[in-house]
Amino acid sequence: MSASVIETGAPIRAPRGRAVRLPRTLPLGRLALRGLALGLSLLAWHVAARYRLDLGLVTFRNVPTPAAAAQAAWALLHAPALPTHLGASLARVLSGFLAALVVGVALGLAIGRSRSARDLLWPPLEVLRPIPAVAWIPLAILMFPSSEVSMAFITFTGALFPILLNTVHGVESVHPRLVAAARSLGAGDAAILREVILPGATPSIVTGAAIGMGTAWFCLVTAEMISGQYGIGYFTWESYTLQNYDDIVVGMLLIGVLGMGSSLIVRWLGARATPWIGAGGQR
Repeated sequence: MSASVIETGAPIRAPRGRAVRLPRTLPLGRLALRGLALGLSLLAWHVAARYRLDLGLVTFRNVPTPAAAAQAAWALLHAPALPTHLGASLARVLSGFLAALVVGVALGLAIGRSRSARDLLWPPLEVLRPIPAVAWIPLAILMFPSSEVSMAFITFTGALFPILLNTVHGVESVHPRLVAAARSLGAGDAAILREVILPGATPSIVTGAAIGMGTAWFCLVTAEMISGQYGIGYFTWESYTLQNYDDIVVGMLLIGVLGMGSSLIVRWLGARATPWIGAGGQR
């Protein structure tokens, strides 16, 4: 197996009896360094909030301390409404993300492989791409009779374009010689798409999916703040209207943890789907 085939992302089957290596876990030293960075961030937050630092453009007079946020988080963990908020947000994110994954990959494959599809689809998509999620909310409310569907649509728009752009990039990065070699061996268009294009583009698709998952959370929270009745975004906005500053921080941190965890799951699934990618990659 030549190195050029490995670099282009073509599928590699391990010899019988030899497992394909997946990305290794981080060394203990790097884990300790990351833990230290997190601890220093918490310390800086504590000092700024504890002493009510006022830096002119930025003030911490009303920012709760980490201890106060921890107490609010403990209270939220025992609140009966927490499963409802989590379930609503997770269902909206998952439905919008999966729809964006299907549509984004399909459009990306078409645009990357067909000049006619690119000429027909790319201009309107490029016009829609810069529109922020908050601008879609009034139209989504008018278009869909259900607020749940409208919020899932907002999540869909946020995740679609990172997946689409990375899929197009992945398809275009497949070396033409691989396609020519497959054709010379008698492969048809369907076989080339299945055996050459998709495996070669999968690493880029995974990257786009991980970015799209984070963007989906960002867009969902925006939608929930405006039209939701349950969800983490609604909980955060309601805490602001009630001037419950501790819960605002808890909601923000919960959004961050859920977004990070969702992206890590996508990357893990991507690593399982692309075992031919080097095991020693940086993370």
